[in-house]
Amino acid sequence: MKERKIMISQKLFLDLFSYFEFEDYEKEPEIRKALNEKLELLVMHENYTKYKTAPTAEEREKARQEYLDAKGIHPSFRW
Repeated sequence: MKERKIMISQKLFLDLFSYFEFEDYEKEPEIRKALNEKLELLVMHENYTKYKTAPTAEEREKARQEYLDAKGIHPSFRW
């Protein structure tokens, strides 16, 4: 898999920098929250990309369901 670059907010970058460089451990909850949100966004983007580029209809449908699950869309609202 090709290594990709990921953008983070300036605030998160500065929080990470102060955490590691200055051992400012008070920012740990904020850093964890921001990193978890970023990870969720990456997973949703990956599922959406699989949905759009899957070679078969079955794989597309499976990726679509995973994407909708990650988004929290209730099954009764899906088509």
